[in-house]
Amino acid sequence: MNTKYVFVTGGVASSLGKGILAASLAKLLQARGLRVTIQKFDPYINIDPGTLNPYEHGECYVTDDGAETDLDLGHYERFLGVHMSKANNVTTGKIYYTVINKEREGAYLGKTVQIVPHITDEIKRRMLLLGKTGKYDVVVTEIGGTVGDMESQPFLEAIRQLQWEMPEDDLASIHLTLVPYLSAAKELKTKPTQHSVQMLQQAGVFPDVIVCRTEKELTPEIRRKVALFCNVKPGHVIQSIDAPSIYQVPLNMENEGLDKMILDHFGIKDLPDPDFSRLKAFLSKLYHPKYQVDIALVGKYVELQDAYKSILESFIHSGAANECKVNVHTVQSEYIDQSNIEDKISGMDGILVAPGFGERGLEGKVLAIRYAREHDIPFFGICLGMQMCVVEFARDVLGFAEAASTEVNPATPYPVIDLMEDQKSTTIKGGTMRLGAYDCVLDQDSMAYRIYGKDKISERHRHRYEFNSDYLGKMEAAGLKATGRNPETGLVEIVEIPSHPFFIGVQFHPELKSTPEHPQPIFVAFVKAAMQYREENRSN
Repeated sequence: MNTKYVFVTGGVASSLGKGILAASLAKLLQARGLRVTIQKFDPYINIDPGTLNPYEHGECYVTDDGAETDLDLGHYERFLGVHMSKANNVTTGKIYYTVINKEREGAYLGKTVQIVPHITDEIKRRMLLLGKTGKYDVVVTEIGGTVGDMESQPFLEAIRQLQWEMPEDDLASIHLTLVPYLSAAKELKTKPTQHSVQMLQQAGVFPDVIVCRTEKELTPEIRRKVALFCNVKPGHVIQSIDAPSIYQVPLNMENEGLDKMILDHFGIKDLPDPDFSRLKAFLSKLYHPKYQVDIALVGKYVELQDAYKSILESFIHSGAANECKVNVHTVQSEYIDQSNIEDKISGMDGILVAPGFGERGLEGKVLAIRYAREHDIPFFGICLGMQMCVVEFARDVLGFAEAASTEVNPATPYPVIDLMEDQKSTTIKGGTMRLGAYDCVLDQDSMAYRIYGKDKISERHRHRYEFNSDYLGKMEAAGLKATGRNPETGLVEIVEIPSHPFFIGVQFHPELKSTPEHPQPIFVAFVKAAMQYREENRSN
């Protein structure tokens, strides 16, 4: 069987959930026994989102092989339970970078380099690259942006050319669009969808299935109307109605028959029905929790939910594992000070201090960590959160009042967090941090070992600064223990306070490996500690 390709485009508005739709279709096909992967093509000219402010693009997701990618790759991994790679995220920047380098090398033999055919040829090459490895039966490709965007036009032209070049039953196109409900008129409106599909067809791409995002059920009449005016087969207009959880969407798409439509289009038959017993068990726990906890997420990008997307998803996974609803209260660290720390933090059952870069909001993070340490509230610090718990301990326990990270104070007399040695000669910012999965060896007499149940783990990183081991002796003598280290470099990966009920900081990003069926162990343990803290506080 030839590798099959599915392209998912979007129209009318952004944030309709193309990534969730693509991941849901891939999960349906995977559950039927097919080998499936997903890739994201982003229209922005940055090489990757690694240098983008989280307010611009949400979180930067990091893969095992060190790729800084779009956050949708996190959805792909969480839905499919497989690892993505550098090949799964392509940007306009990467496309142009490749073409310009080829031109400089003389690869085009003096020809005038143009969007068509040179840029579109490179796009097509990348679109087919994963399929040519022989590892996959189906490659699902999400096209970022919306139809009508200037930046998306080369990608649509590439799809048009592929539709012309490839056998009809090797390529399918799905268009996600919006059918808004006008409360004043008390009706759903299909005109935005019609216009969106017309723009897509003007670009030469003719969708095989139209998926309508809606908050109200689509009537059979509306479905027939959209099919008629958008020139798709009757029955190939389906709804993606608002769901209580994104993990419900694959089941909704199965009910709509999306996977059967695509399989019929490809001529693939006699596959087993999907088995979603584990997903349904997860959703049952998610929808019917027995307990609840309140967790403070202390960070500097809290105004945009997508900035901490993987952390929020990890709380959903670990909450379900504990049959507990995790109420996440975002706290802007920039606005925490001594006068309001009690009001912002005191009612919480756990405190997570989030990752980030730069000086803004750091002192608020330090105050939140001190409050958690002194009041025995379960604490979990990730990356910068771990570094700030080291700074707080140095200041408030060791008495090094001017202790700091050299990221924000290069002249500090106590550089307890310092630039990694291999970063000191680096001047290029993009893609040069410590990125990807690295091993970590755990002390057997530690909370980290009890959480993971093994002495060696692998977690993903994204940082330039590290624990300065010159201060390790003093830290450990005062009660902050280094319980996880990289076996090759000696880099301190995990710190704990054994005398505290639950106080752990990790240099890596555990949230990047959490899935509904395999929740991240530290998050599970953190939620369990918050549940215990809540029970004890209520009983007292």
